[in-house]
Amino acid sequence: MSCMAGSTHASATADAPALVARPRVGPWKEAWRRFRKHRLAVVSAAILGTLVLAVLLGPLLWSVPIDEIDFTARLQGPSWDHPLGTDDLGQDLLARILYGGRISLAVGFAAMLVAVTFGVLVGAVAGMSGGRVDAGLMWLTDLFLSLPQLPLLLLIIYLFRDALTQVVGPEIGVFILIVIVIGGFNWMPVARLVRAQFFSLREKEFVEAARALGASRLRLVLRHILPNALGPVIVAATIDVAAAIIAESTLSFLGLGFPPDIPTWGRLLFDAKDNLDFAPHWALFPGLAIFLTVLSINFLGDGLRDALDPRRVK
Repeated sequence: MSCMAGSTHASATADAPALVARPRVGPWKEAWRRFRKHRLAVVSAAILGTLVLAVLLGPLLWSVPIDEIDFTARLQGPSWDHPLGTDDLGQDLLARILYGGRISLAVGFAAMLVAVTFGVLVGAVAGMSGGRVDAGLMWLTDLFLSLPQLPLLLLIIYLFRDALTQVVGPEIGVFILIVIVIGGFNWMPVARLVRAQFFSLREKEFVEAARALGASRLRLVLRHILPNALGPVIVAATIDVAAAIIAESTLSFLGLGFPPDIPTWGRLLFDAKDNLDFAPHWALFPGLAIFLTVLSINFLGDGLRDALDPRRVK
């Protein structure tokens, strides 16, 4: 009997699966692991980081003034003295593109913050309230979605640009107006996305448990629901940056953006449109900067979507 018991004990020990302690991986580390597998997103992040560093640090390394006129060098192609060529006044295009990149990127990120902030606020209120409040906010969202954006952008900037520039100056005034207008017409997708996330998350078990423990509605939103809804919001924010850069470039190209002495990427394209036959470089390089920035932001958004989606297993 004792021999059988001993053999049974040994067999059970031999057949038992080995318990291996797995290291705990945090959510952000897991998101980074998924993001690295998206090669286009990694390359796009490197390109976007390079562009941001170039426009931030480039003017410190390439200290040519953006308004230095040299008629002897007008409409020259790329050379050692002017790596990206010159415009019709002999101004260095590299210096102007680096300077304008700061404004274009600043407009993109600032308009994104306006759109995301207002969109999250509207979506959170609609998702937590329901009923007439939700219906009213979604009616407002549908109203803004039905408006023709570009004609309204042109009309608003045409009506209020001069009045605002007289108060705070031409550069700051136009910057504030463009950021508010572009952000004010891009919050609707974020609001719909946040509302859907709130409808889904507010019925989850962890939210019910927090509610049963006496958590207030504000605490439920800030501590439990909103942090779990930030993944799709971050993805939407990258799309808003790209949309804002394109919108600012469109306004500047149409002559309703920043003043002529402020060389944003769109303004450079506007100035170059009459010289494409004999100075294609004037439009090529700012257009390439817009193209690379928007494309890298879009691919970066795709990578963030895959990395922050908890349902995606890789």
